[in-house]
Amino acid sequence: MSRGAPGGPRPPGASPLDVDEAVFDVVERIPPGRVSTYGAIGRLVGVGPRRVARALSQGGGAVPWHRVVRADGSVAEPVRVEQLGLLAAEGVPVRSGRVDLAAVAWP
Repeated sequence: MSRGAPGGPRPPGASPLDVDEAVFDVVERIPPGRVSTYGAIGRLVGVGPRRVARALSQGGGAVPWHRVVRADGSVAEPVRVEQLGLLAAEGVPVRSGRVDLAAVAWP
Protein backbone atom coordinates (compact mmCIF):
# COMPACT_ATOMS: atom_id res chain seq x y z
CA MET A 1 0.00 0.00 0.00
CA SER A 2 1.36 3.42 -0.90
CA ARG A 3 1.39 5.79 2.03
CA GLY A 4 2.22 9.07 0.35
CA ALA A 5 5.01 11.38 1.47
CA PRO A 6 5.95 11.33 5.16
CA GLY A 7 4.11 14.17 6.79
CA GLY A 8 1.90 14.60 3.75
CA PRO A 9 -1.85 14.15 3.66
CA ARG A 10 -3.02 10.56 4.06
CA PRO A 11 -4.78 8.94 1.16
CA PRO A 12 -8.52 8.46 1.67
CA GLY A 13 -9.21 5.30 3.60
CA ALA A 14 -5.73 5.13 5.15
CA SER A 15 -5.63 2.62 7.97
CA PRO A 16 -5.41 3.89 11.57
CA LEU A 17 -1.90 2.45 11.82
CA ASP A 18 -0.83 4.41 8.73
CA VAL A 19 -2.22 7.59 10.29
CA ASP A 20 -0.41 6.89 13.56
CA GLU A 21 2.84 6.29 11.68
CA ALA A 22 2.41 9.55 9.75
CA VAL A 23 1.86 11.44 13.02
CA PHE A 24 4.96 9.84 14.54
CA ASP A 25 7.00 10.71 11.43
CA VAL A 26 6.10 14.39 11.78
CA VAL A 27 6.64 14.50 15.56
CA GLU A 28 10.10 12.97 15.13
CA ARG A 29 11.04 15.95 12.93
CA ILE A 30 10.31 18.57 15.62
CA PRO A 31 13.75 19.84 16.69
CA PRO A 32 14.76 20.01 20.36
CA GLY A 33 13.77 23.33 21.86
CA ARG A 34 10.83 23.75 19.49
CA VAL A 35 7.17 22.69 19.77
CA SER A 36 4.23 22.12 17.50
CA THR A 37 0.52 21.91 18.11
CA TYR A 38 -1.88 19.02 17.60
CA GLY A 39 -3.61 21.11 14.93
CA ALA A 40 -0.42 21.95 13.03
CA ILE A 41 0.58 18.30 12.93
CA GLY A 42 -2.94 17.33 11.91
CA ARG A 43 -2.81 19.76 8.98
CA LEU A 44 0.50 18.26 7.82
CA VAL A 45 -0.87 14.72 8.05
CA GLY A 46 -4.43 15.41 6.89
CA VAL A 47 -6.30 14.60 10.11
CA GLY A 48 -7.85 16.55 12.96
CA PRO A 49 -6.03 17.52 16.16
CA ARG A 50 -7.92 14.98 18.27
CA ARG A 51 -6.70 12.20 16.00
CA VAL A 52 -3.12 13.42 16.52
CA ALA A 53 -3.64 13.42 20.30
CA ARG A 54 -5.05 9.90 20.18
CA ALA A 55 -2.08 8.59 18.20
CA LEU A 56 0.37 10.11 20.66
CA SER A 57 -1.52 8.97 23.75
CA GLN A 58 -1.79 5.40 22.50
CA GLY A 59 1.65 4.83 21.08
CA GLY A 60 3.78 7.93 20.91
CA GLY A 61 6.18 7.02 23.71
CA ALA A 62 9.03 6.39 21.28
CA VAL A 63 8.80 9.88 19.73
CA PRO A 64 9.30 13.28 21.38
CA TRP A 65 5.59 13.56 22.28
CA HIS A 66 6.41 16.27 24.81
CA ARG A 67 7.06 18.71 21.94
CA VAL A 68 3.35 18.70 21.00
CA VAL A 69 1.02 21.08 22.85
CA ARG A 70 -2.46 22.52 22.54
CA ALA A 71 -3.12 25.53 20.31
CA ASP A 72 -3.01 27.85 23.34
CA GLY A 73 0.37 26.50 24.46
CA SER A 74 -1.04 24.49 27.35
CA VAL A 75 -0.40 20.82 28.03
CA ALA A 76 -2.65 17.96 29.09
CA GLU A 77 -3.12 17.64 32.84
CA PRO A 78 -2.23 13.93 33.14
CA VAL A 79 1.29 14.59 31.77
CA ARG A 80 1.66 18.24 32.79
CA VAL A 81 4.57 17.94 35.22
CA GLU A 82 6.55 15.51 33.07
CA GLN A 83 5.92 17.42 29.83
CA LEU A 84 6.80 20.83 31.25
CA GLY A 85 9.94 19.36 32.81
CA LEU A 86 11.07 17.84 29.52
CA LEU A 87 10.37 21.09 27.67
CA ALA A 88 12.20 23.16 30.30
CA ALA A 89 15.23 20.85 29.93
CA GLU A 90 15.26 21.77 26.22
CA GLY A 91 15.06 25.50 26.99
CA VAL A 92 11.47 25.96 25.83
CA PRO A 93 10.06 29.16 27.38
CA VAL A 94 6.97 28.59 29.52
CA ARG A 95 4.94 31.41 31.07
CA SER A 96 2.09 30.78 33.47
CA GLY A 97 2.07 27.09 32.57
CA ARG A 98 1.88 27.70 28.81
CA VAL A 99 4.54 27.39 26.14
CA ASP A 100 5.40 30.65 24.40
CA LEU A 101 4.40 29.49 20.93
CA ALA A 102 5.42 32.78 19.33
CA ALA A 103 9.00 32.03 20.33
CA VAL A 104 9.30 28.31 19.58
CA ALA A 105 6.50 27.11 17.26
CA TRP A 106 7.44 24.62 14.54
CA PRO A 107 6.99 24.45 11.57
